[in-house]
Amino acid sequence: MVYFDLGETLVHTAEDESVRYMPGAAEHLRALRARHIPVGLITNVPPSWGATDAARAAKLREVIDKDWADTRPFAWSDFGDRIFTPRTEAERKPAPALWERAKKAAGRCRVVYQAETPDEVQVGRSVGYIAYQATRPHWPAYLPVRLIAALAHLPYPNAGVARER
Repeated sequence: MVYFDLGETLVHTAEDESVRYMPGAAEHLRALRARHIPVGLITNVPPSWGATDAARAAKLREVIDKDWADTRPFAWSDFGDRIFTPRTEAERKPAPALWERAKKAAGRCRVVYQAETPDEVQVGRSVGYIAYQATRPHWPAYLPVRLIAALAHLPYPNAGVARER
């Protein structure tokens, strides 16, 4: 399961307030889709945008779509009900609550998080994600899909390890 931050990770808001994909983002999502790797969003929006993640996600989609300027539509259908947003101001990133909720929803899947800010990457890492700082100069824009796919075949951390009592 691969979660992303939205702003300046998957989409860029230009000075004219138009919104479009970050370079390589649409292709990265398409490659994940081709490998049947589910994706989600962990993103800050105002808690006042709705009483549920679904309501806040619907408002987010409305806001993004209003200013969307890319020739390719944003891949909202890839994310399904895996858009996690803060219920309260206290849950806003970088508080770990969103990552914890998203990880719980992923079940036993290995979780990856990609964002442009070091602080968010560190929080993701601290709660058990394989975290990657996206869109850095001189690095791949996103964690390579072949590496993400390979992670699914590694033993889950501490799986099958007997714990002493």
